[in-house]
Amino acid sequence: MHIPLFDLTRQYNELREEVLQEIDEALLGGRVILGEAVRELEQGVADLIGVKHAIGVANGSDALLIAVAALGIGPGDYVITTPYTFFATVSCITRNGATPLFADIDPVTYNIDLDKVEELLQTHPDREKIKAIIPVHLFGQSMNLERLQNIGEIYGVKIIEDCAQSIGARWNHPDGSTIMTGSIGDISTFSFFPTKNLGAYGDGGMITTNDDELAAFCRSYRVHGSPVKYVHEMIGINSRLDELQAIVLNIKLKHLEEYEKRRIEIAEKYAENFERAGLGSGVSGLDSEERDIEKSGQILYPIPHTSVSMPANDYRFSHVFHQYVARFEGFSREERDRLRDNLASNGIGTSIYYPMGLHQQKCFEYLGYKTGEFPVTEKACEETLALPIFPEMRDEEIEYVVDKIGEFVKNER
Repeated sequence: MHIPLFDLTRQYNELREEVLQEIDEALLGGRVILGEAVRELEQGVADLIGVKHAIGVANGSDALLIAVAALGIGPGDYVITTPYTFFATVSCITRNGATPLFADIDPVTYNIDLDKVEELLQTHPDREKIKAIIPVHLFGQSMNLERLQNIGEIYGVKIIEDCAQSIGARWNHPDGSTIMTGSIGDISTFSFFPTKNLGAYGDGGMITTNDDELAAFCRSYRVHGSPVKYVHEMIGINSRLDELQAIVLNIKLKHLEEYEKRRIEIAEKYAENFERAGLGSGVSGLDSEERDIEKSGQILYPIPHTSVSMPANDYRFSHVFHQYVARFEGFSREERDRLRDNLASNGIGTSIYYPMGLHQQKCFEYLGYKTGEFPVTEKACEETLALPIFPEMRDEEIEYVVDKIGEFVKNER
C-alpha cells in the first residue's frame, strides 16, 4: 500500500471539471492579475475570519514580510516569536532589519509558551524595544487567543498572528462564543501553499486586519508601493496573488468546512486505531473532568519504555489538523529516524516538523543562542513525526499506518 503524507491528486479529481471550466473562462476573458477572483477570495476570507480587510499576496512568506513592514518594525526593534516553526516566521523579522527574540514552546500544543513570552516582556534588558509578538498556530491548533490579546494590550506590543497552518481554527470562550485565528492580531497572515488546508495549485498568501491604514499599506506594498499606477509612495515589492490561484481557492473555500471536519475525523480514527493495535487506550476527545486537568488534552499510549503522544485536543482550542504530529516519547532522534525510514519502506510518507529549532540554524548564529537554551523545542525536534493526513485519506489507510507503527515499536522495544 502507498500512502503519501499528502495527496493533492485525489482532491483534484473531485474538483477537476469545475476548476478547468472556471480557469478556461478566466483565460478566455483575459483576467489574470488582481481580477474578480482575487477580490472574491479576499471578501470570502474576510467574512470567514470576521475581519474588515483581506489582502491577497503571492505567498505566505511575503504576507509575513509585508505585515512586519506595515507595523513600521525595523532596525533596533525586537520581535518575540517561536524557534519551533517554519523559517519564514523568523526571516520576515530579520529581512525587515529587526531582531528576533525566541521563547520556548508549550510541550503539549507546541505553540509558543505565553508564560515565556511574558517573562521576556517583563525581564529583557531592552524590553522597551520589543515591538511585536509573532505567535504561530502550529499544525492547525489555535493559540489561547484571549490571553494573547490581553498580553498585547497590557504590554503595548503588536500581535502578528501567523495562521499559515490554521485557517478555520477557533478559540472557544467559556461562554460558548468563538473567535477565529487571524481575527485578534493587529495584522495576521495566511498561506495557501498546496499542502495547506486551503491550498492552491501553486503559491498564494493573504493578510487580514481590521485596521484601514494597515490594509491600505499592504495593498500598496504588494504592487511596488504604488497606490496609483506609476506613482510610488514607498519602496514595496511585487507580491500579487495570481488570479488563477484565486479561482482554485474560491472553489476550495466552499468545501473548507467539510475538509476540516474530515481531518478531525481522521485524527479521531488514528486515536481509535492506536487503541485497537494494543498501543494503549483512550480517544482524542476529553470528558469534562479531564478538561480541568493541567495540560489537558495529551493522550498517552503506554508502550514499554516509551509512549505515543497524539496531538492535543483541548475543548478550548480548536484544532483543524493541518498536520497530524505524533510524539514518540523516550525515542532518541536515531530511533525516530529509523521509524520514519521503516514507514517509508512500507509505502508510508511522513515528515519531520522540524528537525532543528531555528535558534540552531547557521544563518541565525549571530543571534547568540546556543543548543540547550530551548529544551522543549529541541525535545520536540527529536521525538515527533508527522503522519499522513488529508481529507481524502481512507479509513483502511489509517489502520495500515498504525499497524506498521505498532509493528516497529514492538519489535524495537
